[in-house]
Amino acid sequence: MSDYSAAVAEPDVVTEEERCSDRKPKRQPPYHVILWDDTDHSYDYVISMMKRLFRMPIEKGYQVAKEVDKSGRAICMTTTLELAELKRDQIHAFGKDERLDRCKGSMTATIEPARG
Repeated sequence: MSDYSAAVAEPDVVTEEERCSDRKPKRQPPYHVILWDDTDHSYDYVISMMKRLFRMPIEKGYQVAKEVDKSGRAICMTTTLELAELKRDQIHAFGKDERLDRCKGSMTATIEPARG
């Protein structure tokens, strides 16, 4: 009988849970929803649209209206491509500004990649 014991190497067993936890989920690149200025929509229209489509408080909607009026464009939201496309389409479908007789339809919005 010997006084030593032999170590036996056992294979590493990696569970599926451990394997999956090592993988980081891929993040989708962000996109901006851009609202473009025109002369056929009032501040009240923009504020109302921001409140309804983006759930912005009135004060934030006013800031967007001011920015689009001053700069010609304003970023309404930065999100995934799919949601940005939806929000752009919702802006296009929002309808005309009933406060202005000359208004013929919705405002213009586009999406663009957000540069980091």
